[in-house]
Amino acid sequence: MTANHYIIEMYRKVDAMDTTGFVNLFTEDGSFRWANMPPVLGKQNLTAFLNGFFQSIKAISHTDLEYWDLPGTRIATGNVTYTRLNDTELCVPFSVIIKFQEELINEFMIFIDTSELYK
Repeated sequence: MTANHYIIEMYRKVDAMDTTGFVNLFTEDGSFRWANMPPVLGKQNLTAFLNGFFQSIKAISHTDLEYWDLPGTRIATGNVTYTRLNDTELCVPFSVIIKFQEELINEFMIFIDTSELYK
């Protein structure tokens, strides 16, 4: 699958807050690191993390996506808008580096500043 198609489909799952669909893109022992938080390791822990996160917001939307495909790695940048539970929004830029083991994500690293999300 090309980087273009993969990234768009991946973010469709995230924007739909489809935990299962997103987690199924990972290896069993995959690593998910959000900003400066410790990595979340394994599908079970990632499912719990994402379920908690998705319950803490009303909506999420990724736009202005750009992507690059390297051997075993995909990189994407763009903007993400979070809709808080009180209907206010926060829009911030992000970058992500995704490392693969065969066709599944083995390491997912998000570089983003969400320090204002829960204020």
